[in-house]
Amino acid sequence: MKQLILHQKQVIFFIIAGGLSAVIEIGSFKLFSVYLPKVFLWEYNLYGIKYPFSNILSTSCGIITNYFLSIWFVFERGKHSKRKEFAYFILVSVVSTFISLFLFQILYHFVFKEVIDLGIYVLSPEMMSKISAILLVSMLNYSIKKKVIFNG
Repeated sequence: MKQLILHQKQVIFFIIAGGLSAVIEIGSFKLFSVYLPKVFLWEYNLYGIKYPFSNILSTSCGIITNYFLSIWFVFERGKHSKRKEFAYFILVSVVSTFISLFLFQILYHFVFKEVIDLGIYVLSPEMMSKISAILLVSMLNYSIKKKVIFNG
């Protein structure tokens, strides 16, 4: 029973940490996707890839935030040294970033074509694609980070 409660607590903290990291990632994506195309005209469409650097920079902000929240609130220290743990975390996050970028492109080009008006906020296809990619990749991240990096 104690393990079940501990597991549920860990999942809840992972969701909270992921949510906060997602807020940082989505907020920074919004800023980058508005301002970077003004400086770098090719940011809007680099060989058919929409917002590549906005995605990479915002994802990096989310990864760093998530790392610190994960080690402070979600997972116990793993069997690895801090340096190795951080390297594994970054490696998993880099792979996840490429998966997220790929999913973003698929969702942006093929799934989300119209804006979604929520009344108080309008979600653009870019934002819906980013949010959806984050949600899909986060499920994979929890499993890998729990089993491989931290004490599983």
